Amino acid sequence: MRSILVTGGAGFLGSHLCERLLERGDNVICLDNFFTGRKQNVTHLLANPRFELIRHDIVQPIALEADQIYNLACPASPVAYQYNPIKTIKTSTVGVVNVLGLAKRCKARILHASTSEVYGDPTVHPQPESYWGNVNPLGPRSCYDEGKRVAESLCMNYHQEHNLEVRIIRIFNTYGPRMDPNDGRVISNFITQALRGEPLTIYGNGLQTRSFCYVDDLLRGMMLLMDQDKETGPVNIGNPGEYTMLQLAEQILKQIPESKSKIVHKPLPQDDPKQRCPDITKARSLLGWSPTVDLQAGLAKTVEYYRGELAQA
Repeated sequence: MRSILVTGGAGFLGSHLCERLLERGDNVICLDNFFTGRKQNVTHLLANPRFELIRHDIVQPIALEADQIYNLACPASPVAYQYNPIKTIKTSTVGVVNVLGLAKRCKARILHASTSEVYGDPTVHPQPESYWGNVNPLGPRSCYDEGKRVAESLCMNYHQEHNLEVRIIRIFNTYGPRMDPNDGRVISNFITQALRGEPLTIYGNGLQTRSFCYVDDLLRGMMLLMDQDKETGPVNIGNPGEYTMLQLAEQILKQIPESKSKIVHKPLPQDDPKQRCPDITKARSLLGWSPTVDLQAGLAKTVEYYRGELAQA
């Protein structure tokens, strides 16, 4: 029976991952500082004797034993990561050094959750792993984008210098139940606005595109990447179906027919990418992975979750 550490384990992705690892029979140590993670995401797991929850910030060292480490600790929405940009970049630098050091001491395999944001506002479309990106190192998003780029570099240096078993996943926009209704990302924004009858806020002309991967598909890809022995990465995991913000707004309003919400336009934030779509050729050939949940089905489950959240609030 393996012992698996999940940093950021009470977050949106982390809590779903903890569930799946427990279902598989692993022992799970969930580490979270609860900046964006929520205890309610893992409350239902606390009675499981193979689950342990620790409040801890990876910017501070910690001594644990684990066979595998999934490093998911870092705020991922602009609202959260721009709240304290210095703390965000410390999580991806000092924090990642601490987690890599722990993996080195334990001889644990580590999967680092990187992001499509390493591609910045891309000049290549769709984005393959070989693309070096177009990131503004001084802009308001740089604490996250550049932090994640440094984290990938740290992972590769530990791999090369210390023969550490590393896996790097580049996660594209992911959505689903347990995504914080107030996290400021486009799907959570649109759904909560539509359910409250508020105007749907589109930045710019609404023709910028994103690709949306349902959480179940993402986690399947993540676990396949961790458990294969051929490739360090990075590997893109995301849904190559590409939608404009206007198309997404229309899809969400279809899911919430009682909504009287209209669409309003606001100025585009600085460095907001115009296009974002993964080239998943590598994931298909290496892992046999491709997404199976289409946007309509995924949105239906996510809307149902948010209805419950707003009703409780």
